[in-house]
Amino acid sequence: MLFPAIEPHRTGFLPVDSAHTLYYEESGNPRGTPVVFLHGGPGVGLLPHYRRLFDPAIWRIIGFDQRGCGQSTPFAEVTANSPAHLVSDIEHLRLHLGIERWHVLGGSWGSTLALMYAIAHPDRILSLTLRGIFLMRAHEIDWFLYGIRAMRPEAWDDFTALIPTERHSDLLDAYLEQLMDPEPSVHAEAARRWGRYEDTCSQLVPTPALMLKSDDRLNLSRARLGAYYFKHHQFTPDDWLLRDVARYRGIPGTIIQGAYDLICPPASAHDLHQAWPEAEYIVVPDAGHSALETGITRALVTATERFKHIR
Repeated sequence: MLFPAIEPHRTGFLPVDSAHTLYYEESGNPRGTPVVFLHGGPGVGLLPHYRRLFDPAIWRIIGFDQRGCGQSTPFAEVTANSPAHLVSDIEHLRLHLGIERWHVLGGSWGSTLALMYAIAHPDRILSLTLRGIFLMRAHEIDWFLYGIRAMRPEAWDDFTALIPTERHSDLLDAYLEQLMDPEPSVHAEAARRWGRYEDTCSQLVPTPALMLKSDDRLNLSRARLGAYYFKHHQFTPDDWLLRDVARYRGIPGTIIQGAYDLICPPASAHDLHQAWPEAEYIVVPDAGHSALETGITRALVTATERFKHIR
């Protein structure tokens, strides 16, 4: 299903303000159909397998590490780091690369960011491919922190073991305090617990070979930025990505959702499709959240093949 592994033919660093510099890379056909990949998290950064979703003979594949993660600097920094900043960064990168219009593919948090970008700049998008829909609503965040316990109690027990029992009703603030602690022994262990929880719950059948190759650096950026965003950047009103559907409903789109996604439950994908019925809606019956699960991978590649000749 996946295309052969490839390496970038161009990399660079793009200053986007006085503090933040983004790492970006290009692979595939330098003169091909441009597509930008928006990674998940917030804070996961680029992982090499994303390049294999695209036919390298056709696509000009562009990826970048969002603020605070991957090779972007400063690392794990929350100052001047918000959804609005990230949308501005996408447009900054497009202009820097001299691209008039491009395709957009985003999964999980990347789907949130893709919809935000589509609301802000619909005239710059040739197609939207969205996977594992997350709309940054309060009840979705509450599900991640508490609801998953009903399905994966052992994972939740491990996730909460670091937090005093009397603060289990206040997990987000308790975790954020530890993740922002300057002492490495404190924030590193909190980040490991957060990352293990997310990884364990991301697949229908947890499979070590398909787990993210997490290390302390990746765990810290996704945990610290994830908790910070959950606390400080929930959308108000929380359904505004759906309310503004008129801004993007004319863009060709595909919504891909695992039927047993515990990280971003299917109700959000269903709500998006109800608001945007013109988009193709694919529910993968034997998958959870991970883009590495067979059915999700197949659907993503099918979508990129469907859109690759739209220029």
